Amino acid sequence: MPLSFGQVFAPAALKRGEQLQAVLADGSTLPLQADIKARHPDGSVRHAVLSAVVPSPQPGKPLALGLAKASRPDLAKTGKGHDASLDALLRSGTDARVELTLDGKTYTAALDRLLATAAPTLWLDGPVTREWQVAGPLAGPGGQPHPHLAARFAVRWYPALAKARIDMTIENNWAYAPAPQNFTYDVRVSVGGSEVYAKKALTHYHHARWRKLFWTGDAPKIHLRHDTRQLIASLAVPNYDQSVKVDERTLSRMHAQWTGPQSEPMGVGLALAAMPTTGGRPDIGLLPGWAAMYLLGMDRRAGEMTLGTASLAGSWSMHYRDVRTGLPVSLLDFPYMTIVGNPGDTRNPATGKSELFPACAAPGACKSPYQHDIPHQPAFSYLPYLLTGDHYHLEELQFWAMYDVMASNPGYRDNRKGLLRPEQVRGQAWALRTLGQAAYITPDGHPLKRDFLQILDANLDWYNATYTHNPQANALGIIVNGYALGYADGRGMAPWQDDFFTSAVGHLAELGFAKARELLVWKAKYPVSRMTGKGMCWISGAMYSMNVRDNASAPFYAAIGEAYQASIPPELRALPCAGSEMAAALKLRTGEMTGYSSGDSGYPSNMQPALAYAADALGEDGKKAWRQFIARSVKPDYGLGPQFAIVPR
Repeated sequence: MPLSFGQVFAPAALKRGEQLQAVLADGSTLPLQADIKARHPDGSVRHAVLSAVVPSPQPGKPLALGLAKASRPDLAKTGKGHDASLDALLRSGTDARVELTLDGKTYTAALDRLLATAAPTLWLDGPVTREWQVAGPLAGPGGQPHPHLAARFAVRWYPALAKARIDMTIENNWAYAPAPQNFTYDVRVSVGGSEVYAKKALTHYHHARWRKLFWTGDAPKIHLRHDTRQLIASLAVPNYDQSVKVDERTLSRMHAQWTGPQSEPMGVGLALAAMPTTGGRPDIGLLPGWAAMYLLGMDRRAGEMTLGTASLAGSWSMHYRDVRTGLPVSLLDFPYMTIVGNPGDTRNPATGKSELFPACAAPGACKSPYQHDIPHQPAFSYLPYLLTGDHYHLEELQFWAMYDVMASNPGYRDNRKGLLRPEQVRGQAWALRTLGQAAYITPDGHPLKRDFLQILDANLDWYNATYTHNPQANALGIIVNGYALGYADGRGMAPWQDDFFTSAVGHLAELGFAKARELLVWKAKYPVSRMTGKGMCWISGAMYSMNVRDNASAPFYAAIGEAYQASIPPELRALPCAGSEMAAALKLRTGEMTGYSSGDSGYPSNMQPALAYAADALGEDGKKAWRQFIARSVKPDYGLGPQFAIVPR
């Protein structure tokens, strides 16, 4: 059966010029195609899409597939045979056709016609498989293209099996097409002349897209379990605690809910439809809870929900594609583009033109049941792209990363720099996470690679200039820009939001961004001081809000002990830290932290990733703080939700 998957490598694990081969349990080898997408600065492979034709496993008996360095090249990667392969694909009768019936008119797009006329590009290129990417408008009667609706196909052809996977996406997301709006249509998709999907009255929201996968013949029934140890050791994903056992009942309950409209086109899967909703929930974190479950257990159901919710991330109305380039619209091309602000704020002085996206066709024409934002944004697509190598997931990551840096007023973000400083601290955290992931994993030859690296670099420069290298920066190690000081009439900030930021910076530091490492060392002192700082009681280290100055115009406290004394009730100030008297006053067990310590989304859990990165960044001081934290008496069962179950390296 055909097999293609994404594989990430640690720096220097697969050096330039070294080859891989696939090895079965009996020692025999299989031809393995490696499409290298990104490299580390030392030239070693960072990410590749690997393809092979593997023996069909016997029912109930997994097939072990190892990756080893080859003593000689297993497969030549020359790109020769592209035209012959495309001819063979077309001769095989492989075709897909989509028909949309809208306002009494039928609009169509056909794969074979687009392959023959629209200059397809290659995503995978070798003797095991080739994948062509092609796109075009949905054409109505007389061949007139629809002004908003377009089809994109990725067809993956395995010549040895004469078998193809067809990845189809329908989009309503041109950035500057006039009068954007929702469209309701009947849809029918056929492959090889046979209907494979149909739906009546599908409402396609503006600046959104939906995706379906089909195979010629029977779809391969295969579930690939990646090596969790290797993935975590690569540093591409956080160091999730591999001793956590995913709770079977929780996983079964989540999967039982994975049915109905929410898992169909224009649904949002496991994500919360109202993204700005506050409170603890599984989609908040460096990875969502369901993705962390997948990473730790490699369960088929968790994989289905993780990859499925990532595909449904296209349903949110924040996808803006540039008709000129065919790519997600770039801030470097349109430095004044935005979804907020006055028209005057969006005028590009270099061109004299406004870069504000067009207004909706009419009141209510763009109504959607979904609300997206940045402060509560899940990491939908990074892990799915790492593990599948599917171009769709790459573009989802790019769409969200570019949205995160252009959603604010152009002046507040310094136009093309895309500074995240206007956002809530948690918004800065999750946007920095997504931007860093896009900069890290976007293929080296991709036109947007440079753009993401440049925007990330501008943000890290701003944070380091404002905090790390600024002698006037606060001594506590807290982020104070944006809406950080929104508590106690400007006196206080939210440690848990600040912890989100520290964890995002720690993740970027592990991805290899040197400027993030600098920032992490400065930031890490705040979570560490809340565990071991002089005058601070660690029992309250994860408090909901902390007062950090006497009033909104006063200077920040110089020491964590001052902040602690200013933040706790007077009756606690004289009590011995972590003693029975304090526990009784707080109505907690002795040694239990405040802030819902038993909850997998409680404030101590929010703090854990920040402390884990701090333990690695600050030497013995960081390790001491981690030991204090891990010795607390009440801890969560991360098997119920492991999104914060990150530990030091």
